[in-house]
Amino acid sequence: MPEALKTDEILVNMGPQHPSTHGVLRVLLKTDGEWVREIYPYIGYLHRCKEKIGENVTYVQFTPYTDRLDYLAAMNNNVGWVIAVERLAGIEVPPRATWLRVLAAELNRIASHLLSFGTFGMETGAFTPFFYGFREREGILSVFEKMCGARLTYHYARIGGVMRDLTAEIAAETRTFLDDMEHRWVEYNALLSDNEIFVRRSANVGIISPDRAIAYGLTGPSLRGSGIAHDIRRAEPYACYDQLDFRVCIGRGLRGTIGDSWDRYWVRMLEILESVKICRQVLDGLPEGPYRAKVPRDLKVPANEIYFRSEAPRGELAFYLISDGTNKPWRCRIRGPSFCNLSIVSEIIRNCLVADVVVIIGSIDVVMGEVDR
Repeated sequence: MPEALKTDEILVNMGPQHPSTHGVLRVLLKTDGEWVREIYPYIGYLHRCKEKIGENVTYVQFTPYTDRLDYLAAMNNNVGWVIAVERLAGIEVPPRATWLRVLAAELNRIASHLLSFGTFGMETGAFTPFFYGFREREGILSVFEKMCGARLTYHYARIGGVMRDLTAEIAAETRTFLDDMEHRWVEYNALLSDNEIFVRRSANVGIISPDRAIAYGLTGPSLRGSGIAHDIRRAEPYACYDQLDFRVCIGRGLRGTIGDSWDRYWVRMLEILESVKICRQVLDGLPEGPYRAKVPRDLKVPANEIYFRSEAPRGELAFYLISDGTNKPWRCRIRGPSFCNLSIVSEIIRNCLVADVVVIIGSIDVVMGEVDR
């Protein structure tokens, strides 16, 4: 009989320029043929020093820097930062401002999940979802442009309130988008969610058990996809979330195993509908009154410390601040959800096919701006 074929393990660099590594993530793969035996993620290719910058500019000046953490969810970053500073400084925010912040954050959550829908489709071989996702995302960006004049980095939430009040024109355009989004959501499922090729590529791939998800500190859709109904908006309500009706979406195990790549995708799809519901409640129940409190231009915060966390599209975003009584934080630390969510890839990708690497990383929905900071 002929001698059995022998293969050698080789090292393959995937990224940091690879289009499926979501930015500047470099992944070193140890492959045996088409099988990945080990994976080593290298995250240090951005180096923007956000935390150190936060200690060298004032509290007010750092707000636009938070736009650049998760640049696909700048509204959520703004909201998390200003609430942390307000609680540290003891600033009372007008109710109207807190409701407007929730409206902006939930619209941005939809926009972020739409982009995830599109890019995840491309990573599984379907190009059309990318166009669909950008089509509806454009409706949100049009609203944001009227709210704050920007389309990516917004600086809408300000310490003490928001940049600008909601006009009748913006409210009407937002309602039109919400109605259209529900209609389009059905098309999305027909195009991708129930597509047999997509399901075969993502179901039972990159499975994360509930215990493993907790052990690695996963949050957001990566945690809820494993069946754990934990959402900061519900567990530790902030802004006006305790006055709103919405459900925490979890994975359901389409092909028998909960916590796979399809479940993480599906949680984001369900959250789009929940965010639509939240936005409608905000528009219907928006209280009257001022949209910003009077805050000193040179804000000095009493000596104290705080750890505040909020629910961003990719999970728990937290700011830890220590004040020494000046107008700058003495210490500023950021807990970005993508950093912790990315930590599990070296375990769940082991002994997968090379083709599955792209799917698994895409299902985690990493944004490198909040990883290498």
